[in-house]
Amino acid sequence: MLKLKSFTVGPFQENTYLIWDNNLIAAIIDPGMSNNSENQLIKNFITENGLQLKRLLLTHAHIDHIMGNKFIFDEYGLLPEVHEADVYFIDNLKHAAEMYELNCEESPKPKKLLQDEEILELGELKFECIHTPGHSPGSITFFFEKERVMIVGDVLFNGSIGRTDLPLSNPDAIIPSIMEKLLPKGDDIKVYSGHGPSTTIGKERTSNMFLI
Repeated sequence: MLKLKSFTVGPFQENTYLIWDNNLIAAIIDPGMSNNSENQLIKNFITENGLQLKRLLLTHAHIDHIMGNKFIFDEYGLLPEVHEADVYFIDNLKHAAEMYELNCEESPKPKKLLQDEEILELGELKFECIHTPGHSPGSITFFFEKERVMIVGDVLFNGSIGRTDLPLSNPDAIIPSIMEKLLPKGDDIKVYSGHGPSTTIGKERTSNMFLI
């Protein structure tokens, strides 16, 4: 069984997710923590719930989703796993931090590059990587078919879609990513986004002004 906890952190109010199975084998997705109190919030939850953190997964590598990478590496020895097309943002994190006037430690380099249609395992859990470019060139959606859950990063939001005016974004790619790769998976799927509240595929298919 998939268990999930979200934390809204950082100056961009980003959703960081912890996921785990019945045996408490866990992964952190998009650690956006930007200060010590947020780091401790995550660490305390992991410790208090007996989670065994085994993977650091990224839906994409924009600054607001990776500011906690260094803490997770220092604390748990985990290196980020990300699509190859988003490694650029990890390599240029310092520049992005300066642009936003943020104090941010360099991220460790990726351990593993995620591939489209790759099946990942986390304890008892199995889930698919779906390459959904547009917001960033290497955006990945994590699809838990059995549990009917998607963690989509900043591709799709409750009532909106991801920005495409950022460096390396592609406004021509984001709608096909959603329409062709996400919506066909089923209206019942619960969608967890990188910002804002959760939603469902059915709700977005029928009411999201960008998709109808």
